[in-house]
Amino acid sequence: MGEVWFGYDKRLDRPIAIKFIRIDRLSGGRGDDELTRRFVRESRITARMNHPGVPVVYDCGTHEDKLYLVMQQIEGCSVSDLIAEVEPIPVPWAAAIAAQVCSVLAAAHASSLVHRDLKPSNLMICPDGSVKVLDFGVAAALTPDATKITATGTAIGTPEYMAPEQALSGTTSPQSDLYSLGVVLDEMLTGRNQFSAPTPLASMRRHLDAPPTPPRKRRPDVPEELERLVLWLLEKTPDRRPPDAATVYDHLVGFCRELPPLPGFVDQSGRSPARMYTSVLPPLAASGKPAVTPPPSRPVPPRSRTAEPTTPTPSIGRTDIELAMQEAKELKGEARFSQAAEVLARVVEPATRAFGAHDAGVIDLRIEYADVLFLGGDYRRAAPEFRRLAEDLAEREGPDDSLVLRFRLMEANCHAAAGETSLALTQLTGLLEDEKRYGVDEDRILELRRQIGLLQLGSGDRAGAARTFRELLPDLERRSGPDNPNLHRVKEILDGLEGEG
Repeated sequence: MGEVWFGYDKRLDRPIAIKFIRIDRLSGGRGDDELTRRFVRESRITARMNHPGVPVVYDCGTHEDKLYLVMQQIEGCSVSDLIAEVEPIPVPWAAAIAAQVCSVLAAAHASSLVHRDLKPSNLMICPDGSVKVLDFGVAAALTPDATKITATGTAIGTPEYMAPEQALSGTTSPQSDLYSLGVVLDEMLTGRNQFSAPTPLASMRRHLDAPPTPPRKRRPDVPEELERLVLWLLEKTPDRRPPDAATVYDHLVGFCRELPPLPGFVDQSGRSPARMYTSVLPPLAASGKPAVTPPPSRPVPPRSRTAEPTTPTPSIGRTDIELAMQEAKELKGEARFSQAAEVLARVVEPATRAFGAHDAGVIDLRIEYADVLFLGGDYRRAAPEFRRLAEDLAEREGPDDSLVLRFRLMEANCHAAAGETSLALTQLTGLLEDEKRYGVDEDRILELRRQIGLLQLGSGDRAGAARTFRELLPDLERRSGPDNPNLHRVKEILDGLEGEG
């Protein structure tokens, strides 16, 4: 999907890499404003990742209708080249590469960022033995449905490494990345991707149907515990895979000791400054405490259910709120969502204390704050904001108010985007029952039913998803006619599910 150029930053006198996205490979062969907005948004989210295993993003934009990223230039070679040229890859090195990828995924998933296209060609091993994970955000930016097969048969994403739920419905979560890592680790250990097939669709079918072959059947010297980890990662159902990347890391580190020489790929003749820098750290995880403590979440403003303060305190006035809203609006217009959120965060709490959680101006402020958090990809901070908005507005306007229902939907969407599929599914199912009872617009109910079906697929509940889509299909066709794109997608999914039977 891309081509990389070596470049030079004349202003700062440094080498850079410039990646152009091959828009001509997309369905239709051209981009649009929505694609550009998604690409810039995902690039900004990726640029916020402060991890040594991710190349630094310096810039992004468009040039002659092409999307581009300007990045740190990395010296090294791809893990796909390593697999092709070193047979077999020593077990400690396969584990070390996978463990470093886990470190990156742990940081990404904590920020609600899912890679969606993890594969050997997106991993680079550097001369000092460190690993870089490339192309964060690219699959998510190219299309909302990262697994869609285009008219030319080209998959956006890589079918040989896709998790079953990603191949079937386009739904992804942190567990989808862990599945892809399992495919990569298995390939590093055995030299072959066991899910590879002549066509993208055939590869997807293998992920859906074929039980994984244990690595020891193809390479007997793989330790049994490492084989169990690979098979755990390759579980077909997301809930049966490891709970997070940190757990996988903990299982891998024991295999990374006494790394043998890897001539031509890792220079072990000298001392690596990077290894010198990190080797002095004690094993902090041994104490049972996390090496990094996440910042505390913003405390919930105290609210009285019987009385709200009616007079502002001297700490903030209406003008302060208006100025913050105006500044955030300008930043939002430039797609600088993270900055906009921080501007609003400075006034949300004092404004709530001064005027009360139910004040109309404060409600508008809180809505804007939750929206920019969501637009900036900060789903874990956005979810409780939407929940509190729904609770407060339900008290004031009633549970059937359109905004209350919207904020309940947004909270569920936040949990889904953060990979908390089961929680999102529970919330959407409850919302659907309430919307039916309140007589909400049918188009909205149909879309909610479709989302529930996709989440059921993402959670591994194929029987439930088939039932949901089978019941949805005639209602969708009656309401929107035979040419609705969602109708065709539902039919595709149902065909795939029924083909399994």
